[in-house]
Amino acid sequence: MMRIDIPSDRAHDPYGYAGEQLVPELMSAAGDFSKAVYQHSRLSLREFEGARARTAELNGCLICQRFRAARDLGGVFSGIGTRATVADNGPAPDEAFYEAVNQWRTATLFSPREVLTIEFAELFGTDPKELAENEIFWERMRANFSDAEIADLAHCVASWVGLGRVAHVLGFDEVCLPFAADPAG
Repeated sequence: MMRIDIPSDRAHDPYGYAGEQLVPELMSAAGDFSKAVYQHSRLSLREFEGARARTAELNGCLICQRFRAARDLGGVFSGIGTRATVADNGPAPDEAFYEAVNQWRTATLFSPREVLTIEFAELFGTDPKELAENEIFWERMRANFSDAEIADLAHCVASWVGLGRVAHVLGFDEVCLPFAADPAG
């Protein structure tokens, strides 16, 4: 359900309306942040998608839960397609990967680094104080990731947490992208 008034002739594109009529400067900056995440992350596509998918589950954002970077990225940011984006950072996850993300503690199909990115995203989204203070977790992170990769992951997750929650809370996640209407993804 939309939580702000969107004219009926724009109900199919609440993001576009909000970006043009309500808060253009903020929406433009949010779009630039999101675009930078997808264009410049150095994480492998599977690491990136594991963290992104877990964040989507926690946020409740329907668009984000249905989104697959390798498949959908070209339709989100006009002009960038999927070349020179995170979609180039290794093989795309299959649907079994996405289905197992919420069971990351017991699933056997994730690499140790993928487990850490999913765990990071979960703690970032649910208990950032625990994440900041958990020395055992940070020992594992630092043994597996460079400082640049950790900073990369933190900014990616920050983008998804913030913007995914905006989409869900305002009700934009039900209508605003072509793949959002297809629950099969």
